[in-house]
Amino acid sequence: MPPLKWTLLFLIAAISFATTNHISKPTDEMALTLKWNKAYPDDTIDQSAVGLQWSLSFVGALLPNSPTGINVGTQTITLNLGELGFNQQALQRMILLHRKIKASEEYQRTNAVDLGRYVTLLIGASQHYYAITGMPQKLDLALSGYALEPEIGYVNNSEVSFVHRNIRFSKPDGLKQFFVATEIDSLTQQVLEYETWELMANGQPRFGIYDAEGNLKNNADPQYTTAGKPAKCMWCHESGVQQMFRPQRDFPGYLMAAQLQEKLIGFNQLLQRNRVDLPGRIDFSKRQQHTLSELLYISFMEPSAQRLSLEWQMPVAEVQQLLSGLPTHVYEEFGFLGQLYDRNVVEKLAPFKGLAVSSSVRESSVLEVNHLFEP
Repeated sequence: MPPLKWTLLFLIAAISFATTNHISKPTDEMALTLKWNKAYPDDTIDQSAVGLQWSLSFVGALLPNSPTGINVGTQTITLNLGELGFNQQALQRMILLHRKIKASEEYQRTNAVDLGRYVTLLIGASQHYYAITGMPQKLDLALSGYALEPEIGYVNNSEVSFVHRNIRFSKPDGLKQFFVATEIDSLTQQVLEYETWELMANGQPRFGIYDAEGNLKNNADPQYTTAGKPAKCMWCHESGVQQMFRPQRDFPGYLMAAQLQEKLIGFNQLLQRNRVDLPGRIDFSKRQQHTLSELLYISFMEPSAQRLSLEWQMPVAEVQQLLSGLPTHVYEEFGFLGQLYDRNVVEKLAPFKGLAVSSSVRESSVLEVNHLFEP
């Protein structure tokens, strides 16, 4: 190619790059840098970026098809908070969370926050999830925008609940539908707690857990159910309406089990059709991509020595020496993660402190953090 053509191409590329940089550069308040730390042999930063997109969508981000919201490098991902498609209320909560992250020793020393820590703070802290998604504090308020159908399902053999439950739902209206499961004592019919499922504008469900008086709470009561925290609801539902997987008895005055099953399957099929033309980066036809989000918080909460060496910027041998004597385990579902430690144990040995996370992402936590309050 003649030298003049090379020069022209170089100038065009330089102008294009400068323009893109000018458009995409977020303000300091809106920018956050996430550090990717390879967690398993096939892990890549591009896969982790997909997991991040799903995590952001779980808390309501619309993720418009804009190149300026998530910029992926070789070792870091930069977020431009103003370009992720959060509503104004959620945006203010996210700005506050980012402010707390940036004030942490981890961010001050490394100019980034661990990607797994970030996802854990987003969806592994119930109060953060509720605040960012705008979950009402009272069940009555959550129900106020819907008219529940008179038909009620009855589940006596749940895979999740140890007790019986009623299932009520609103009529689907595009990307708008509400479900409420009422956990009940099978003998006295006393209400024990409520779990809700509601569609957000981006096509993802929003989950809520309420006590018997209708007050929002961090997790379902393990006496009655294995539902855990909202993050466990996300994992189990896989962004859809779940059908029943066990045989049920029919109860007078309620939908027959076969009728309820047919409705649940129909609701889910309608949801998938309504999602097809949604703008944004989430491809709901690739439901298994949600696993990439789960791997981000699992590998953070249960890290290997190799992952910790990247996070702590220390040789693997030095990390192993520091952790000698501590128990390890293998994650049954994802054995490829290797020998793992418990974040709650190793965190105190870290060379710098990150913003504290809840002690469990999916289950009732001994420590349940809430950083979304003004100092």
